[in-house]
Amino acid sequence: MSEANIGVIGGSGLYEMEGLAEIEEVRVETPFGEPSEAITIGTLEGVRVAFLPRHGKGHRIMPTELPVRANIYALKSLGVERIISVSACGSMKEEIAPLDIVIPDQLFDRTRARPTTFFGGGLVIHISFDEPFCPELSGLLYEAAKEVRARVHKGGTYICIEGPQFSTKGESRIYRQWGVDVIGMTAIPEAKLAREAEICYATLAMVADYDVWHEVEEPVTVEMVVRNMLQNVVMAKRVIRAALPKIPAQRDCLCATALRDAIITQRERIPAEVREKLALLVGKYL
Repeated sequence: MSEANIGVIGGSGLYEMEGLAEIEEVRVETPFGEPSEAITIGTLEGVRVAFLPRHGKGHRIMPTELPVRANIYALKSLGVERIISVSACGSMKEEIAPLDIVIPDQLFDRTRARPTTFFGGGLVIHISFDEPFCPELSGLLYEAAKEVRARVHKGGTYICIEGPQFSTKGESRIYRQWGVDVIGMTAIPEAKLAREAEICYATLAMVADYDVWHEVEEPVTVEMVVRNMLQNVVMAKRVIRAALPKIPAQRDCLCATALRDAIITQRERIPAEVREKLALLVGKYL
């Protein structure tokens, strides 16, 4: 099977990038079902990159229904060590305007109906998650965004809601009181599962609107979000192209060894079927 070191999860338009060569499409079977879509692998800026349309081609899958475990597992099986997530979001602060980019360093989980771990069934693992986004990869994305003259903000808290509905005004105002910076529907459980798979994960949070708290701006509509998302895709492509040559071959962050001291279950008590199912993730530690 073909391999790639970098994964990109985002809208379907991302894999239609100028300069992408040696393109092939692969379908990956996983213990967690099928990924959102076939994965497009190509060479960009001399780097093999795997592109996965998060919601499937034609945007068929809503946030709660996303097969995120299958998505992350599939990228891991292809050799992916770093994931760049491109995520549409709303701004919760005046100074973060639509069409800006935020590269968050923190997460607040407000989801309630999504599987958030690969483990269980006789295998208990507690990963460290105090820094949910890889600091090294996030820093590279920030430098790349500045290089292509994007309006970019380094750091901030991304609050992830269940959706698919947008927030009420009451919810939006309370989230602002909590001090969050952007709001979206997709960073959870991607960030958690990427850490469990020992994959570096960072997000380009592409601001499409001011959510519904802003009294001056026009109300959030699907038309507005889609219009700004299309513009954001163009900038996201520029950032990714600029970032790829900057990514080193070796990883010095803690993401690469996240499971090393996290396995709590006594090794001899881990069921054989669980060992087999999750060998890709934990085999080297068992």
